[in-house]
Amino acid sequence: MDRIPESQLVLANDGSVYHLRLHPHQIAKDIILVGDPNRVALVSSFFDEIEHQVSNRELVTHTGFYKGKHFSAVSTGMGTDNIDIVINELDALVNIDLKTRAVNKNLKSLNLIRLGTSGALQPDIAVGDSFVAGQFALGLDGLLHFYDGADSVIEEDFTKAFIADTHWPENLPSPYIVRASATLLKKLADGCYQGITATSPGFYAPQGRSLRLKLAKQDMNEQIENFTYKQNRITNFEMESSALYGLSRLMGHNALTICVIIANRVTEKFSDDYQPFMKKLIQQTLDRLVG
Repeated sequence: MDRIPESQLVLANDGSVYHLRLHPHQIAKDIILVGDPNRVALVSSFFDEIEHQVSNRELVTHTGFYKGKHFSAVSTGMGTDNIDIVINELDALVNIDLKTRAVNKNLKSLNLIRLGTSGALQPDIAVGDSFVAGQFALGLDGLLHFYDGADSVIEEDFTKAFIADTHWPENLPSPYIVRASATLLKKLADGCYQGITATSPGFYAPQGRSLRLKLAKQDMNEQIENFTYKQNRITNFEMESSALYGLSRLMGHNALTICVIIANRVTEKFSDDYQPFMKKLIQQTLDRLVG
């Protein structure tokens, strides 16, 4: 197959992928993704054995074993731009020969499970001991539109309904909706709220927050909260899932996001004491992946 040029597939001096600084033998098929680099150590604290620890910038990886099963915990940092880097490089590790720079004939599929924090957009979703699994991701970031074939993974009618119902402005990135992995939902989402996880390209105005600057779309959050499609409602706001779901579907990987709710944008409640709930979610997820 065609050789991928150096400027396209960028490698470090030791032959590892450029940003993650990983070699193919240093990752597992089942990967827990977290935004916060410090949370990688929290995930790996559950491991029975850690065989690899690699870090570069905000990207930290711990790979090891939990109850005999191979896992990696990888931090992505915040935002869909970082997800673009991480998912492409994880895919390269398993589906491109880094020495010949050719795509492998037999492609492999990864299980990519993002465990994060999020703000609820519905009043009945309590802050604290509430987990939300995104059946769908609503991208307000525009990233997936840069990839050929994006239309093949975007839920077209669902997306059109959102654009029409919310009167989405043409000068903002065009929204898109992508479905999560049905396999991972069935395996991991029992007991979680399920719905549409909205992914924004920022924390302040893109999520309806206003400090000194006014919002361009004042009623954005209200319209998002009120939107439903075939009994699916938008449950929460975060900053990564749309790119994770979209890129994973295009590349043939399984992806799912489950979030601990640390704020409720409707009731205006917030809690920074969410660590016990995050630990509970991590252990629950690992146990279900092992089972």
